[in-house]
Amino acid sequence: MGQNEKTPVDRRALVAATITAVLWASAFVAIRSADAHFSPGALALGRLLAGSVTLVVILLIRREGLPARAAWPGIVVSGILWFGGYMVALNWGEQLVDAGTAAMLVNVGPILVALLGGWLLREGFPPRLMTGLMVSFAGAVVVGLVTAQGGRASLGGMVLCLVAAITYAGGVVGQKWSLGQAGGGASALQVTTFGCLIGMVACLPFSGQLVAQVASASLADTLNVVYLGVFPTAIAFTTWAYALSRTTAGRMGATTYVVPALVVLLSWLILAEIPRPLAFAGGALCLAGVAVSRSVRTLPRRSARLVTVEPQRTHAGE
Repeated sequence: MGQNEKTPVDRRALVAATITAVLWASAFVAIRSADAHFSPGALALGRLLAGSVTLVVILLIRREGLPARAAWPGIVVSGILWFGGYMVALNWGEQLVDAGTAAMLVNVGPILVALLGGWLLREGFPPRLMTGLMVSFAGAVVVGLVTAQGGRASLGGMVLCLVAAITYAGGVVGQKWSLGQAGGGASALQVTTFGCLIGMVACLPFSGQLVAQVASASLADTLNVVYLGVFPTAIAFTTWAYALSRTTAGRMGATTYVVPALVVLLSWLILAEIPRPLAFAGGALCLAGVAVSRSVRTLPRRSARLVTVEPQRTHAGE
């Protein structure tokens, strides 16, 4: 357990996680616009279709081929739960509850990731990670309460948001298994590409809705779905998988708490929605919690000296 806290920071993984957070935050703004024209299932299928085409092209260019057989169970789990189930449940849930309530409920996900990762992946439960998660979750609750609009919520919508959080957590654990040696050590691009393809196949029952809605959609609405597929899906999920392969599932889950803070900022800049002061406070708590969860513990210098001095005090016969 303590070993996880002593792992040095991988700067490339940190950059990848940052790219993911920014693009996922932009997705909330894009989904808000797309929801006005596309139904939850059609939007998920359109997004996954655009993402799959992009990822397959990149995979062919890089000639990575198929993942190892041992990686497929985790890829199938992540494809069905995260790429398929999560996107449909979240799109549907946000039509029934306000954005603030959805944010609070979906942000149960990183806590579930840490618990499942500590149990199923034997990552343990580092105190700093758990503390950081609690601080960030408190920040997400503040952001959610501040951005809630008129208390528009339904029991069904709240259940759907919780389903989204559960499927997200299960998908992350499946991805981590596929990326690890136990799962065959598949690459980030392989895990993302085939997970996205499986999610797209799972959403094919919504193909009739997608065809009908694209036919009546404006060019801006269609390009919005393409954007969701190429950037927050193809690119962001690949950078996520890359970072996940270099750290624990619990720590990666904690980084997603940066997203609510970025959503507040992007909504301000793009939608001209002026956030309340408490929203900034909640965003600061989210960032503080992520910083705590990703902090590392270094050994004191005197401990290092003891390691080198101690052998000199032993007797030759020993």
